[in-house]
Amino acid sequence: MTGSPSLHLTVGRRRAIARDVVEFELRPPDGGELPDWRPGAHIDVVAGSGAVRQYSLCGDPGDRTSYRIAVLRESGGRGGSAWLHDHLREGDRVAVGGPRNHFALEPAPHYVFLAGGIGITPLLTMVRAVSGEGAGWSLHYGGRTRASMAYARELRDLDASRVRVVPFDECGLIDLEAALGEATPETHVYCCGPEPLIAAAEAACARRGLRLRTERFSPKRTGSSRADTPFTVRLASTGAELTVPADRSIVDSLVEAGVDVLTSCEEGTCGTCEIAVLDGRPDHRDSVLTDEEQAAGDRILPCVSRSRTPRLVLDL
Repeated sequence: MTGSPSLHLTVGRRRAIARDVVEFELRPPDGGELPDWRPGAHIDVVAGSGAVRQYSLCGDPGDRTSYRIAVLRESGGRGGSAWLHDHLREGDRVAVGGPRNHFALEPAPHYVFLAGGIGITPLLTMVRAVSGEGAGWSLHYGGRTRASMAYARELRDLDASRVRVVPFDECGLIDLEAALGEATPETHVYCCGPEPLIAAAEAACARRGLRLRTERFSPKRTGSSRADTPFTVRLASTGAELTVPADRSIVDSLVEAGVDVLTSCEEGTCGTCEIAVLDGRPDHRDSVLTDEEQAAGDRILPCVSRSRTPRLVLDL
């Protein structure tokens, strides 16, 4: 992680909430208030090895005294979740960055939420919010088994008539055609989960002309056919110009020049390194910005994206 985490929090409570899923409650050690957040936000958590992972906040946005995250132990992951499961205990300190939100809940008359596995965590807060506001909504929640599906009982207790729990070993995959059957162009669809679910949701929503927002666990294939060529980055605050070589990222070049840039995943999925673009056209290769946001061209994820023009002017 380039840059420094902004908070050091204490684990107030730790509890198992599903098979291989542990919920951590994080509190300020001095009992103060935490930065506010809205549904869809995540925080960066620094594991003992220095690895940084992003976890969606799944508690109550109105509670400024604690954050809650749910962590799935990923046997095939990069080790961050295993460290949290094995080493983080009640009373321990952990470094945290954020919160940040690139998956914001936008106003709509009706919502369809599609969750796969631990992807339920950002959608849990969204469901609570729209339920309290009186909007129409439905949730379709898939997982390997009932025992592995965090918060399933809590969601059914919220409104069982609107929640469809779909354990794969009992029901197969989520029926997206049925889930989207009554959606209209005014419906907002939110999806978080593994790539096959997101890809299927993107195809289904495209066929129906529905508005879809997604949050991914891993980078999507951007399909960029542009060759990686050198370009120049100008820092608006100083006028300094840096050359970004064909084999280096913008972040690499900034860090080598002594510019402090906050980064985390370095694969274009978390949005931590987002920077405003003042001039030039980005070559977007991230998995965070929507099509509309990419088309606007006024921001960039410099860990993966490049430039379509000889020079980019960044708000740095």
